Amino acid sequence: MWVLVILMFFSLLVALIFLGAFIWAVKSGQYDDKYTPSVRILLDDELKINTDQKRKEK
Repeated sequence: MWVLVILMFFSLLVALIFLGAFIWAVKSGQYDDKYTPSVRILLDDELKINTDQKRKEK
């Protein structure tokens, strides 16, 4: 029975370590998207042209 308690303790410990690592990674900016804003600038012009064309067609 003590084996289950020990395994539960270590599993919780490992889960907390991974949670802490995940929170640290998010706060340090490792999940920041650096590619999309540079591409979004290019796509916004196409979207404006398409919406302007749709407005003219109506």
